[in-house]
Amino acid sequence: MDTEAEAELRARLAELRQQHRDLDGMIAKLEQGSSRDQLQLTRLKKQKLLLKDQIQKIIDKLIPPIIA
Repeated sequence: MDTEAEAELRARLAELRQQHRDLDGMIAKLEQGSSRDQLQLTRLKKQKLLLKDQIQKIIDKLIPPIIA
């Protein structure tokens, strides 16, 4: 992988991690609120899981496989 592609992946990874943290905060705020909107919570949690999957795919691309 060339350095430009790696830099793009790392930038995207940082962006996705920030979105993941933002969703964490939104979820925590909703869970603490008095009017817990279960549908909204479910949507946010699902979106957070999708982000986690995207993050893991990028990490897998950045870390070369170990050949034993």
